[in-house]
Amino acid sequence: MEDKRNIPIIEWEHLDKRKFYVFGICMTMMIRVSVYPFTLIRTRLQVQKGKSLYNGTFDAFVKILRTEGTAGLYRGFLVNTFTLISGQCYVTTYELTRKYVSRYNNNNAVKSLVAGGSASLVAQSITVPIDVISQHLMMQRKGESMGRFKVQPGRQTSAVFGQTKDIIVQIFKADGFRGFYRGYVASLLTYIPNSAVWWPFYHFYAEQLSSLTPKDCPHLLLQAISGPLAAATASTLTNPMDVVRARVQVEGKSSIILTFKQLIAEEGPWGLTKGLSARIISATPSTIVIVVGYETLKKLSLRPELVDSRHW
Repeated sequence: MEDKRNIPIIEWEHLDKRKFYVFGICMTMMIRVSVYPFTLIRTRLQVQKGKSLYNGTFDAFVKILRTEGTAGLYRGFLVNTFTLISGQCYVTTYELTRKYVSRYNNNNAVKSLVAGGSASLVAQSITVPIDVISQHLMMQRKGESMGRFKVQPGRQTSAVFGQTKDIIVQIFKADGFRGFYRGYVASLLTYIPNSAVWWPFYHFYAEQLSSLTPKDCPHLLLQAISGPLAAATASTLTNPMDVVRARVQVEGKSSIILTFKQLIAEEGPWGLTKGLSARIISATPSTIVIVVGYETLKKLSLRPELVDSRHW
């Protein structure tokens, strides 16, 4: 009989792929809507010089809401939704890589580490151009811009796609096609370690909590607690590079090392923690939804003949 304290992991071959992708896109969209304001706040905090405009996450939230309204918290959101494609590529790569690695090494931590890093590499290759455009849109405040480019004044109240076209044209004029991949290396150095660290920590925390809690404690509850713990750990470890990444992409810098040195010179070591609280705040609810949703999604997507053989 299966030991009920071992949290079962549904693997790729157990899934009905059609259900998996339909449910996955719906779930990801719900997450994006709920956490996007904190993604925008994090980006603005990371790019601003010192505390020139906002004193922190809550202060930024209040000021943006007061001066720009709810729409201000969702600047660049429609463009950002194109990352739904990279999200599906991420989970597909993650699951397929786990399956491939298991042929050579069945250790769960190793499978998670390799799969998480590989999935992030594929996803970032698709995400970076979308991020570059959406981040420039995030920087458009009422009547001014915090970034390199500013949309035409008449665009402030016009269709979102008018603003997006302005930004795309300006990026292309300034940097050519390469401009859409500005910060690509910085993104890889941020998100590959973040993803590679998150999955092993997630399984580690789940296993530790499993050994400390009563046997009738629901697996899903343990996973819902483990996800945010892993996200906070990964965010703290990778935040310095995330700050550098945001500055490279928004300010048009060409050197990761020079950007890092300038940040330290201007703001000291504390500059590397900019936007960390907003990052953890956005990561916590989204991670709970991702973990609970992703695990539930996989259960809902189980092949019919396997449903009765899985006990939760």
